[in-house]
Amino acid sequence: MSLDNLKSQIPAYAKDIKLNLSSLANEDTLTPQQLWGTFFASALASGNAEVIKQIEAEAADNLSAEAYDAAKAAAAIMGMNNIYYRFAHLASNKEYSTMPAKLRMNIIGNPGVEKADFELWSLAVSAINGCGMCIDAHEAELRKHGLTSSDIQAAVRIASVVHAAAAVLDGELALNSANLAAAA
Repeated sequence: MSLDNLKSQIPAYAKDIKLNLSSLANEDTLTPQQLWGTFFASALASGNAEVIKQIEAEAADNLSAEAYDAAKAAAAIMGMNNIYYRFAHLASNKEYSTMPAKLRMNIIGNPGVEKADFELWSLAVSAINGCGMCIDAHEAELRKHGLTSSDIQAAVRIASVVHAAAAVLDGELALNSANLAAAA
């Protein structure tokens, strides 16, 4: 199991991250497609190669080809949208919030999977990327599709733990590089 490979790389001081990865892999409020799509989109948003590799192997076993591609698309489009809409929201000049984005976002209208699943993955990535405007928009869409607070919270819990795993591995790599440089 690739999630086990990922957990084996997380140091003892981050035991809570390991435990949370285990419990979230068994989260039962989400469908398997929602669960593994959220894990995969979150891993891609984390940017950590090892987290992506290990979660991708697990997700590939649990997602259809269409869901696999849609999870990648959610991470990609939110990588763009989260920057743009966070800027529009945070800029002191509120004129930017009234201007059309003029960015292609066709995948949102036709993601190739259930709209609610794509919105859930987009919400998880938006949480990682810290875009409040996108979080609010995706949460509202998820409510229209009948998802509950527990469903939405589960996706954000997955995003937070996957992001934490990536941060731990990135930190360990940086620390090891710094120690090697100091020893040289």
